[in-house]
Amino acid sequence: MKLIGYFILLVAGSLPVFAAENEQAISWLERLSQALQQRNFSTSFVVVKNNQAEPYHWFHGVSSEGVELEILALLNGPRRDKLRKGNIVSYIEPELPPYSVLSTQISGPIPAILSGDIHQLKGHYDFISVGRSRVLGRPAQLVRIVPKDQQTFGHWLWLDQESGLLLKLAIISRKGQLLEQVQFTHLDITESPSESLQQLQATELPKVLDIPKSSQDEKFSWRVNWLPAGFERVKANRHRIPVTKQPVEFMLFNDGLVDVSVYVGTSSDKQRAVEYVMDGATVILNQVVSGFEISVVGKIPTSTAKAIADSIVFTN
Repeated sequence: MKLIGYFILLVAGSLPVFAAENEQAISWLERLSQALQQRNFSTSFVVVKNNQAEPYHWFHGVSSEGVELEILALLNGPRRDKLRKGNIVSYIEPELPPYSVLSTQISGPIPAILSGDIHQLKGHYDFISVGRSRVLGRPAQLVRIVPKDQQTFGHWLWLDQESGLLLKLAIISRKGQLLEQVQFTHLDITESPSESLQQLQATELPKVLDIPKSSQDEKFSWRVNWLPAGFERVKANRHRIPVTKQPVEFMLFNDGLVDVSVYVGTSSDKQRAVEYVMDGATVILNQVVSGFEISVVGKIPTSTAKAIADSIVFTN
């Protein structure tokens, strides 16, 4: 009984400490969100995975009229730029004419939720303020976003103590293995938007695509019966895979931090064993069941991707 009483006192004593760490972490993440929306900055970073590095240049600023301006450019290979003025995002990609969509966020290596409402994640993730370190020659605060179950990965963020901006991001497995890393290589914070953003402000963006709502929320003859806690369907459509030109039905799910894509199409094979590859933190899982090829793609453990694929039920 004495041992049980000691354990209860030990746990009870640790709760205020955890709560304080949680509140401190939330305060830092709120500061990061404000900085990503309000600061004028120019930065470069590399995404490191599978012993390879993808370099990016990222500009953000706010015009005198209060409109957010943003450029995200991949620096290696064919030109791939993403441009944003307010709620219009334009894409410049190889072999495709430039086009625009309505959105207030640019998709890329930095999770969009970091510039949004971090409180959306509180039901399924814990936030822990760990301590200070030094990144890019600047004092930094380490904050961990830790999943409450085994179905997703943890995210570690190093935030600049002076500005609150991101200096480094790591995706970590439940066993503590580093899967993928975003390392910033320079950071310039300025009073006004950079010259590149001023040019963007004066540029007329491509016409916004008219995407019928019906094509974004298709109903299929299959459904996903299991998803990790917090994941909800964002959209669904039919399209062709750019490389193979094969038609597929597609659903996108999100828990606020992580996207998971599910593709279903016909296959010439009746059955095929599960195949998967890991691209950093991203799993690409394929299996053929009863003549249908099922693919699950996302920054999730392979066991989670397999459970999602196995849960698919065909209704016809």
